[in-house]
Amino acid sequence: MKQTYIEFRNRSGFGDIINNYFLFLKYNFKDYSSLYLRYNAISIILTIISSYLLVTGFMGLASKDFRFGMGSNVETESYFFAGAIILFLVIFVTSLINYSFSSSYVAQYVATNGNVESKSIWKQIIKNIGDIIILIIVGGLMYFIYLVISLMISFIPFLGFIAQYAMSFTLSAIFGLTFMSMFSKNKGFSSAISEGFNFTFNNFLKVIGYGLVIGILNLMITALILAIPGFIIGIYAYFSIESNVDLVGNTFSTLVFTLGFIMFILSFVYTQALTQVAFGVLYFNLFELKHNTFLQEKINQIGLNE
Repeated sequence: MKQTYIEFRNRSGFGDIINNYFLFLKYNFKDYSSLYLRYNAISIILTIISSYLLVTGFMGLASKDFRFGMGSNVETESYFFAGAIILFLVIFVTSLINYSFSSSYVAQYVATNGNVESKSIWKQIIKNIGDIIILIIVGGLMYFIYLVISLMISFIPFLGFIAQYAMSFTLSAIFGLTFMSMFSKNKGFSSAISEGFNFTFNNFLKVIGYGLVIGILNLMITALILAIPGFIIGIYAYFSIESNVDLVGNTFSTLVFTLGFIMFILSFVYTQALTQVAFGVLYFNLFELKHNTFLQEKINQIGLNE
């Protein structure tokens, strides 16, 4: 059965762009997710290991009686800090991989009318690795500036809160659109980030509104993923407290909370990848609005056929 192809290169309105994103997920969720798991298999394993170390170390410190098989407070702390450091690095690297993977997937999807191949995605990531590293460095500096400004305006009631979120959505849009520029048009770092800034600030309200809506919808997806494990953990914690069970000193409790934490991290990383897919859909719309290339191609084809 032939896969339904969703065309992103249209001069669509705000609602149609969001609709295209969900139509894409409707028809390509299985294929996208299977490739996602292949690219994230190692990071998922490392996430499980680091989450176990982090939760076990934390609960060991909280219990203060070391009933986790650890011999000393130093060993308990080493579990906690090792887990935290490894988890941070894993999430950081995984996020970069998923930005690249999602960008390449959407770019290949449009270029091949939906016939995406894993090898093509990997080749494109390797081809752009230098520009990706530069973007990481520049992005780190921009994010540091964002944190400083956020701290300064956090004391302003309400307006400071709104400004923080506006800056956050703006940064996300710039990075998302820059990645798409790299992978869809094979642009270098300077040209790609220039286009990312241009698209973001020339369509500021549209981009911010789109980021807000997609953020809320993806948050709902995360909530749905976590609903069942969250309910189970809540019920377990409630009855454990009612029965005076020592939650922090119980091996089974450690396992339950570790599984819950793993589900939270994995769902967070996955929805982050979906957010980049959404920015991919937005990128092709903004590119067509500015350059009108796809519409012109269709007009030229009609002229040739006549």
